[in-house]
Amino acid sequence: MDVRIEDGYITLGQLLKRLDIVSSGGEVKAYLAGQSVRVNGEPEQRRGRKLVPGDILVIGAKTYRLVGDEHATP
Repeated sequence: MDVRIEDGYITLGQLLKRLDIVSSGGEVKAYLAGQSVRVNGEPEQRRGRKLVPGDILVIGAKTYRLVGDEHATP
């Protein structure tokens, strides 16, 4: 699934909230400690990790591709 980002980057914590995986920033750390999240094939647990267009994330069983405004599908 393509996820459009508008400001050049988004942090992993912001993305998890945007995707409604967690409801608050306080839940992000606990979620990352207990769930598998991979960024570009590597495990990631830093909620402040900056994600940019072109990054591929696997969160649980779902795969997300970050795209800039010009490449996103509506």
